[in-house]
Amino acid sequence: MVEVFKTNVEHEHQAMVLEQMLTQHFPLLRVDFDIEDCDRILRVEGATVATPRIIELMTANGYHCHILE
Repeated sequence: MVEVFKTNVEHEHQAMVLEQMLTQHFPLLRVDFDIEDCDRILRVEGATVATPRIIELMTANGYHCHILE
């Protein structure tokens, strides 16, 4: 399963910190940011993706995050 989120992450350093945080919470998921994309994509891949929890963690860290339609 792959879930794609639109975020407001602007800098590579922010993306790296968030990738580490999400990987700690979800060690079986592959987490990747594409901040060069106009939607500043967060792509999460794994057998199951806890979408509400990912959005909650991103929001708790001060970032906007929602499923890209």
